[in-house]
Parts: sequence; structure tokens; C-alpha cells
Amino acid sequence: MFSRAGSFPRTAWNYCRRMGNFTSSTPASLSSTACVRYVQEIVSQHCVVIFSKTTCPYCKMAKNVFNEIGATYKVIELDEHGDAGRLQDALTQITGARTVPRVFINGNCIGGGSDTKQLHQQGKLVPLIETCAPCCAASSSEGSGSGQFESDK
Repeated sequence: MFSRAGSFPRTAWNYCRRMGNFTSSTPASLSSTACVRYVQEIVSQHCVVIFSKTTCPYCKMAKNVFNEIGATYKVIELDEHGDAGRLQDALTQITGARTVPRVFINGNCIGGGSDTKQLHQQGKLVPLIETCAPCCAASSSEGSGSGQFESDK
């Protein structure tokens, strides 16, 4: 029922990581800008995106909700990236919150794990996913849902 466009080009992510390797010669704001751009690009190209940490129970809660409804989602496991702090700073700048998970549907942050679960219990989550933009709703052989997820490392 829910599917996703092909995999995200790693250009922005590689740029963000590269910028982090040269902090002594590159202004920190440029690194932050690259990470913000990465977050914005990834959420614009996937209907559902979860910025997560592998050991976080609220992150698992959010993923379980999407698995339960059979939705495809993109997961960014921050604790598997060297730029976790910069990405969390970017998420703070974009959403106003630093905690994980940060769940985006159709480019908009809906909150965290409890918010996702509450929207599902209220019957509002599936309609949000069904309104995804055509760029996000295209079929693909890649993706996630039903106990699997697409991870960008």
C-alpha cells in the first residue's frame, strides 16, 4: 500500500561528513548548513523518515507503529554516523527538538515516538501517509515496512 522512491543520493550526506573532517579550515556554520541540507533533502525524498538511535525505546516504538500498519519508511540511525551530533543539531534547528526519534511524514515533522503512536491510535497516521506527495509515493523495490527498514549509513 505504501511504497517509496529509490534510494537517496549520498551526495549531501558525503558532503556533510566531509565538512566535519575539515572543521579547522572550514567554518562550523558551513558544516551545520550541509547537515541541515541533508536532513531537508532526505525528508523531501521519502514519505516517512525516522531519525533514530538503535538503542532508543521511543525510536523502536515509532518503527513498530509503522511496521504494524505495513508502511514503508526511511530510517537514519544517528548512532551509526560520525556526525550524529551535527545531525541532531540540524534536527533541532528544523524541528525545535533535539530528542529522537524525529519522525517526518510528507516533509513535515510529526514529533517523536509517543506522538506517532498517539496519531495511530487516533486513526490519523494512515491518512497522513496516504497524502504523501507523488515524489514520495512512487513504487520501488527498495524500502521498508512490515518489520524491515531502509537504513542510510
